[in-house]
Amino acid sequence: MNDMMWRKLARVAFFLAAILTAQSLVAQTVRAADPAPGPSPASAAVGEAIPDSVTHQSMTLNGKALDYTARAGTIVIRDQENHPTASMFYTAFTLDGANPSARPITFVYNGGPGSASLWLRMGSFGPLRVQVANGKPTGPPPYKLVENQYTLLDKTDLVFIDMPGSGFSRILGTAKPKDFFGSDQDVAAFEQFIERYLNTFDRWNSPKFLFGESYGTPRSAMLVDQLQQKGVSVNGVVLLSSILNYGLYAYSFPPVFSLGGGDWTYPLYLPTEAAVAWYHHKLPNQPASLQALLPSVEQFATGEYLNALARGSTLSSSEYKRIVVTLHQYTGLSESYIRASNLRIPYQRFMAELLRDQGEITGRYDGRYTNDALDRAAETTDWDATDSAIDGAFTASNNQLLRGIMKYNSPLLYRSTAYDIIRQSGGWDFKHRGFAPLNTAPDLAEAMAFNPDLHVFSANGYYDFATPFFNTVYVLNHLNLSPALQNNISYGFYPSGHMVYLNIDALAQFHDDLERWYSAVLSGH
Repeated sequence: MNDMMWRKLARVAFFLAAILTAQSLVAQTVRAADPAPGPSPASAAVGEAIPDSVTHQSMTLNGKALDYTARAGTIVIRDQENHPTASMFYTAFTLDGANPSARPITFVYNGGPGSASLWLRMGSFGPLRVQVANGKPTGPPPYKLVENQYTLLDKTDLVFIDMPGSGFSRILGTAKPKDFFGSDQDVAAFEQFIERYLNTFDRWNSPKFLFGESYGTPRSAMLVDQLQQKGVSVNGVVLLSSILNYGLYAYSFPPVFSLGGGDWTYPLYLPTEAAVAWYHHKLPNQPASLQALLPSVEQFATGEYLNALARGSTLSSSEYKRIVVTLHQYTGLSESYIRASNLRIPYQRFMAELLRDQGEITGRYDGRYTNDALDRAAETTDWDATDSAIDGAFTASNNQLLRGIMKYNSPLLYRSTAYDIIRQSGGWDFKHRGFAPLNTAPDLAEAMAFNPDLHVFSANGYYDFATPFFNTVYVLNHLNLSPALQNNISYGFYPSGHMVYLNIDALAQFHDDLERWYSAVLSGH
């Protein structure tokens, strides 16, 4: 099973639940000596520590030089008897000349579960990013790394973390995969990593932020709650493409989820389906903008549509026909297909049906991307259009950054995912506090009630089928918080997909929103 297949299959399976050297690099100033030589490949294979690599670099941001230290290394986490259990790899970018005890720090990670952090490190807010095509395949190498004018390094230090088994992180000693491959086990590892990082680099008094994408968002909800219960106060949490409550997602395919009830998934996915149909110009009466379309779709979804689905077989023929016509207007699918689906169209079928007459299927992570459908009658493909468009660029550039620029001379192969290990060990344990399906909304609510100064920024792409934006809004509006605490949640919605930063215009908007949000949180407003 290759990495591209994992990113598609792992997220599909877990939602109940990234080859070549880059040739064109940005000019940089590297001022540190080469790191000490690492151990032999044999010793590294059994988990011997590889020395951290520290380089001093510079970039130009808003016309000014920004000098920073780039560190690639590991932190060993241990069991209660102090035996090493895992070596967790990270990359840290810290501003030179700042007071470390007062400088904000953000811990960043991807999801999966099983994914390494290369996607956020190479695409979002680090000091360098890889250039990729917007909404279409990036193409073959050479790829280009550029100074990231949308970095958040002017606002906060950044620590990108790879979960055990992914990236250069490795499980050590007598520890077992099952010690890490579960919701509660994973959070315990990240919690210990953060505390050990704070110890090692004297960052206990720094303002602290968590930034998770996809499965990184339930990790953040659980992590912020547990950290604060142990006295590690957190200033803010950034949720990118959230999946806080797995019970509300269309994880089942074929679509047996709705049989006997359970129709919530269809109204909550409908605004994303409408947005993707709008992007591909498939709506019968194409509105001028998403802003002109989505409010009415959202109102219909949780009003008339949800009520109609709730009626089941008691829905009158006239009401049934009215819902069919409206769904046609909002999805672009034929009325006959909607009738054949009994008003309930799983997003996987929508992805295949929308462009079937063109022989194409849309991406799951980002509906703007498309691939040829080799089997035009199929409902799924063996890969995702978003993956095939970007994986080569991200994988090559990540290795070039770590090995070529940051001088982390590891004999290990960088694992973009830990999928094979997770699969071989019996899969991911999604139970949390003994219960399933995984629902971490209560953890986030508890953390916000425990710390009334905790702020949350929720970011979503309109074209994301993996974690649809309307679902996020629904969950965050049902935390049972007081109005004052509810006001601590801010939102950003962007013309992109699961990885919002793949659209450069969306990345610019996301950056500006976060700059303002960090400033407000740090100033106490």
